[in-house]
Amino acid sequence: MLNILRKNAQSVVVQAIVVIIALVFIFWGVGGKMKDNPNALAVVNGKEMPYRDFQQRYEQTVENYKQQFGGQLPPGLLQGTELKEQVLDQLIREELLRQGAEKTGIIISKEAIQRKIKEMDVFNVNGRFDLANYKAVLERNRLSPSSFEAGIRNDLLTTRILRAIDSFAVVPEQDVRNWIDHIDQEIKVAYGSVQSDDYIAQVQVTDDALASWYETAKSRYKTAPQRKLLYLVFSFEDDLGQVTVNDEAIQSYYQDHTETYNIPEKRRARHILFRMTAEDSPETKNAKKAQAEKVLARIRAGEDFAKLAGQFSEDATKGQGGDLGFFARGQMVQPFEESVFALKKGGVSDLVETPFGFHIIKLEEITPAQTHTLAEATPSIRRELEQKGVKAITFKRASSAYEAIIRAGSMVKYSETADAHPVLKTDFFTQDAPPKEGMAKDPAFAQAAFGLRKGELSSLVEIANGYAILFVEDAKDSVVPELAAVRDRAIVDYTKEKSVELARTTAEELLHKAREQKEWPASLARHESDYLKRSGATGALPENIRQDAFSRVDREDFPDKVIAADTTFYLYQILDSRQGKGEMDAAKRRLLEQQLHEVEKNILLADWLGQLRKEAYIWTNARMLQ
Repeated sequence: MLNILRKNAQSVVVQAIVVIIALVFIFWGVGGKMKDNPNALAVVNGKEMPYRDFQQRYEQTVENYKQQFGGQLPPGLLQGTELKEQVLDQLIREELLRQGAEKTGIIISKEAIQRKIKEMDVFNVNGRFDLANYKAVLERNRLSPSSFEAGIRNDLLTTRILRAIDSFAVVPEQDVRNWIDHIDQEIKVAYGSVQSDDYIAQVQVTDDALASWYETAKSRYKTAPQRKLLYLVFSFEDDLGQVTVNDEAIQSYYQDHTETYNIPEKRRARHILFRMTAEDSPETKNAKKAQAEKVLARIRAGEDFAKLAGQFSEDATKGQGGDLGFFARGQMVQPFEESVFALKKGGVSDLVETPFGFHIIKLEEITPAQTHTLAEATPSIRRELEQKGVKAITFKRASSAYEAIIRAGSMVKYSETADAHPVLKTDFFTQDAPPKEGMAKDPAFAQAAFGLRKGELSSLVEIANGYAILFVEDAKDSVVPELAAVRDRAIVDYTKEKSVELARTTAEELLHKAREQKEWPASLARHESDYLKRSGATGALPENIRQDAFSRVDREDFPDKVIAADTTFYLYQILDSRQGKGEMDAAKRRLLEQQLHEVEKNILLADWLGQLRKEAYIWTNARMLQ
């Protein structure tokens, strides 16, 4: 529900602008006057910024990153991006923007705030604003009307100043013409390649050379740590028969969780994403849109949507044919959501632009809103209460066994007692390849095992379906093997690495000769491309050659270094450069003008914010970011 509030209280215009000047999404912060707050993280011209506002924004930003990376952040990403500093700087920019808007004389009336709130569906009952519902929704989300309305005021204030800045952004016709000429430029190149596979036979493997190389590369061959365990498992399933759940408990649970059983309409959709970033040039965006339009035309012509998603989508769902699963309102960015909930089952959208790029969307299924009655919900509630009740019973049983192990002095001696719980064994295993038997395959099992050393007994370990007790009978640490143990693998790796070095050296020598003699080297097979534009198809020519060649037009015919594509090394020569027809259809021209206008607007915004920052008194508590 809180996400719905944030979405409604946030201007799409604000999102579009701030995405360009920051690395993370903007959500309006619930403020209020915090002048006496001892936990202020920063002060901007006397306005204190509480640490809790920063923490809320930081957590939202981290969650956005997780969604972009499929739910799991790459190691070191947050540290590498200095995310805390970026989020704080973002909050300061927003405050400067609001203060600057007030200085220009922009006033947000109470009536404007009220109108905005009344437009929000979340506060409506039967299509009309309901004051009691408004207060109830805010209370459930721990918001006071004053703080929520302050957030709405800030949003309206920011939106209006951005509109004012927009009115000053002007793109001269000549600038548009120059960009069209730039986009329409064409080049033709000759190119050739030196492939490392052709040099594998030339690599001589001697014992001394291999041993010397292995000294520099041996960390690649380091073995993973291994554990060998004795263990006990205690399953919740075994104790379910001891749990009693009566009708009163079920009814009480149902009444306490009514929102769970009021299920909103959900829709299942697929999409094909042509990803863009705020930093992409207008020509890149034009190329992405053109590619998306071609794919959309193929879908309209009857080609399989899922198959095209697997081929073209730049999203983590491409492996599933673009399938996003079921979702309700409030879970997707606004333009995407509006398109999905306007489609009929089986329908395909036009191009939908969001901060992520261009989407083509197909609506697969619709699950209507529904309310589960107590009778319908009873089986699932009973299971839920049984699972809660059984945990205590199983925990007690596992604890008794643990105490018995301690009294016996070891797990081995415990296993010899008359009433011992069955003691299981594993062979040696690594954390990436845990045992596959029963409850031992739970990731929490392996994680606990590798937190112990040889001879150590774990505490009770909670796993998905019960509890476990682990004893490390033996352990093998990570070691670097002797060359003899991995010789065959090392020879393959050594040969491949040296063949790449030979190929690179050969390509560099050929390029050096070509630059000196100003002609194509006779010993290298030569191919010619068609005339290429800055975007679009390149045929067999690698994309990085096109990019490098366009950066050197009218300067030099040959590059200053070979172009690597995996283990193949390319040379090229610019043969010709010309202007295309210089024509652009009306729709593409309008898009280019809009993009240039957006760039000009952001330049004005950045300059204005920079001036506000120079004139501002800003204090930050750096220690609170540590």
